[in-house]
Amino acid sequence: MPALIADVAMPSADAVLAQASAENFRVASRVLPAAQREHLLAVYGYARLVDDIGDEQPGDRAAQLDWVQRELDAIYGGADASHPLMARLAQTIAACDLPREPFDRLIAANRQDQTVTRYADFDALLAYCDLSAAPVGELVLRIFGQASPQRIALSDRVCAGLQVVEHLQDVAEDLANGRVYVPIADLQACGCAEADLAAPTASAPLRAALARVGARAAELLSAGPPLVRELPWRPAIAVAGFTGGGRAALGALRAADWEVLAQHPRPSRVTIVRAIGRTLLEARR
Repeated sequence: MPALIADVAMPSADAVLAQASAENFRVASRVLPAAQREHLLAVYGYARLVDDIGDEQPGDRAAQLDWVQRELDAIYGGADASHPLMARLAQTIAACDLPREPFDRLIAANRQDQTVTRYADFDALLAYCDLSAAPVGELVLRIFGQASPQRIALSDRVCAGLQVVEHLQDVAEDLANGRVYVPIADLQACGCAEADLAAPTASAPLRAALARVGARAAELLSAGPPLVRELPWRPAIAVAGFTGGGRAALGALRAADWEVLAQHPRPSRVTIVRAIGRTLLEARR
């Protein structure tokens, strides 16, 4: 049975893990040892659970995030977690000696989502990405046994780039949830009113603002090849997969001339594979 918090059923472990696997696991599932795959899925499942609470759950989301915090208290205090997904995460934490701080940052990101709905400039958005995206990359490196300050710094940039690309893809969806992740400074610099984000089609000023932010996302993703170069071949292919996927998604947005309101530009599988190959080639230079 799903755990109940204030009479609200928390997402089931099976549903969360299925979604996490579909979103994050295609490349890793093909090249990594089974034990690492299981540990990665446990971390992705945790991140998906926290995001689902922050974005979709009915009821008091702050109280539900408090519940996740208490589950972490139990795990790091040597007690049993109550939710099957958190119990699975506890095994990964113990096996990989994972620190708590990245998990807490993911909770902090979703707490921020309950109160912060606009970002003044790109630096403010990057600070949010440091909570919402960078912790996952750090945990992945730790599961691979490849965490170092230099690699974590590169991973932080890649994860921020992936997060920004996702925000560019989901402008309409985010606005429907009351949030705008395109920095206000970039909208204003391009003469784009926030009302343009709710239009049926993307205006020229909105397209210019998205292109402006997209150029910064591309620069962040350029940290991918140097990170790949630092890793053994199996983790390198997995990281190239994440990086290539982000680059391909950005390419699809460019090819659509940043029309993200009337359509949902997504790269083809062939385009993604080519982007992964280019990332691996760049890493060898």
